[in-house]
Amino acid sequence: MGSFSIWHWLIVLMYIVVIQWPLWRIAKKAGYPGALSLLLLIPLVNFVAIWAFAIVKWPVEKRAD
Repeated sequence: MGSFSIWHWLIVLMYIVVIQWPLWRIAKKAGYPGALSLLLLIPLVNFVAIWAFAIVKWPVEKRAD
């Protein structure tokens, strides 16, 4: 077992572009800091974060009221 090959890094880069970047943008549009989307990288915490994100009232909704 050595260091990661170029294929490993390409898969990580694809994950960031295809999954993490849109989640960052969604969090920002909802009124949360974009870095909140990084919680989705942590196993089990991601389930709690998704449920909390779905249930709580978003800051954007609070400003509209």
